[in-house]
Amino acid sequence: MSEDTQTQDQALADEWAAALEQQGDAAETEEDPWAAALEEQASSESTQQANPAPVAKLDDEGKPKSDVDLDMVMDIPVTISMEIGRTRISIRNLLQLSQGSVVELDRLAGEPMDVLVNDTLIAHGEVVVVNDKFGIRLTDIISTSERIKKLR
Repeated sequence: MSEDTQTQDQALADEWAAALEQQGDAAETEEDPWAAALEEQASSESTQQANPAPVAKLDDEGKPKSDVDLDMVMDIPVTISMEIGRTRISIRNLLQLSQGSVVELDRLAGEPMDVLVNDTLIAHGEVVVVNDKFGIRLTDIISTSERIKKLR
């Protein structure tokens, strides 16, 4: 290797060493943004305490004991369904059903339908037709205490 090439290599190596040293100095003086963010989050979590949502105690009748703001639950969607009746059949008989087949239900003609909200019985009613659409007229509402007993 010639002396000129060695000098150039040494100069290049010195430049790299100086650049790396300068970068190391800058890294030591810079604050790690992730560490700062994690430290800030930890300090805010330790100073803040979670505020639990108010829960109303129910009396034996299922009514709230105190006035409670129910606005937060008013927009929760529920599924309401009407049940004419039920039956139990084997898969063999189910596969034999075709158009025009009649399935016998466990209800008598004229007996009220069940009104279910999220599969919980809340009322009984009868079918009505209004403006060419089916509807149900509620004839009997299940009491709150009975509904709560069925949930347990």
